[in-house]
Amino acid sequence: MSTAAPTDANAADPSVLVQALSEENAQLKRQLAWFKQQLFGSKSEKRVIENPDQPLLTGLMGEPVKPLPPADKQKITYERGKAKKNRDDDCVTDSGLRFGSDVPVKTITLEAPELTGSDADQYEVIGYKTSHRLAQHHSAYEVLCFQRPVLKRKGCGTLTTTPAAFNVLDNSIADVSFLVGMLVDKFLYHLPLYRQHQRLKSSGIELSRGTLTNLSKRSIELLRPIAEAQLAHILQSQVLSMDETPIKAGPTKNKKGKGVMKQAWFWPLMGDQNEIAFTYSSGRGRTHIEGLLGNLFTGTLVSDGYVAYSSYAAKNEQITHANCWVHGRRKFVEAEDDEPELVRQVLDSIGHLYHVETQIRDSRLADEQKRSFRLTHSKPIVDQLFAWFDQQRQRPELLAQLMLQQQGSPLIMI
Repeated sequence: MSTAAPTDANAADPSVLVQALSEENAQLKRQLAWFKQQLFGSKSEKRVIENPDQPLLTGLMGEPVKPLPPADKQKITYERGKAKKNRDDDCVTDSGLRFGSDVPVKTITLEAPELTGSDADQYEVIGYKTSHRLAQHHSAYEVLCFQRPVLKRKGCGTLTTTPAAFNVLDNSIADVSFLVGMLVDKFLYHLPLYRQHQRLKSSGIELSRGTLTNLSKRSIELLRPIAEAQLAHILQSQVLSMDETPIKAGPTKNKKGKGVMKQAWFWPLMGDQNEIAFTYSSGRGRTHIEGLLGNLFTGTLVSDGYVAYSSYAAKNEQITHANCWVHGRRKFVEAEDDEPELVRQVLDSIGHLYHVETQIRDSRLADEQKRSFRLTHSKPIVDQLFAWFDQQRQRPELLAQLMLQQQGSPLIMI
């Protein structure tokens, strides 16, 4: 609801006018926040840079850094009715169905009643009109029946049997094709084993749930050497990103004795070759970081502001700790109500760093080209930002706030 303007009777009173304008300003801020929420979402930290050509940190640190000029965008044009005829990688039908060349196509030729009538000799086939429908088999399961010859040697009567066909799991009823399909369905398409069990049963195949669980465990053990080799390769990276995320894993009981899933953690690691490994721990302490990295990793560790990473890096000289820009930026968003103008300039500067990364990705720069581009366009912005941070830390009112925070909590300000 809008705020009414002051009447003529009290318009001359400055306090009334200030109060009315303050209420109107607060109302406009609430409306702006609502529009941003509709545009970006309730939890998004995206923001619109009002003037992207404005110099960064204007007037605060001397000569401002000019933002990166916009990249040239490739103009893409489309011609209706011609694009689908020139495609070699897939097929597009008139009804909009698109499929690749590896998709099996079953051709069904319909019989023409005219060719079986009394005047069939009056017709001849001059071509076919084609249409497509997407179909699905009831089940893709099948049972492989291996027949092994049993041989009897003439003269001595010795019996021999041809060896069984190779299988990835010894003494298993599951073919490798079934194992792959089961794991892909479970871990890629998130189809639990109990639902796969239901699908097997509806297809006429009786197999216990316990057998599926055992087959999954045995198959995963076959993949363990691959996962360990990838993790070892990731730890050889010069730059390593690490995070932790909560999951529910393993049954336990709550205070009332009811069965619940206990709290656990995934610790994903991403190396500089875009490889990712997910490690598991029942806790969120520094112990897992130490046991995982140990003396195997020497380089730059990128993380959020969680204290476990900084305390680990502080005790390991071979580790350079780098905080994530996204998490550092979040603290400025929280301070925006107290220092809106200063925070806006900082967030705009960080936004231009993101713009640099976007151009690196769009231009597909790598290795030395990427490093050179960052040194040219990102480093001046970062240097100016940190110089400004050091300047702001010397503000008396800010130092007083930090002292109060340290007295009220054991938080160490770095």
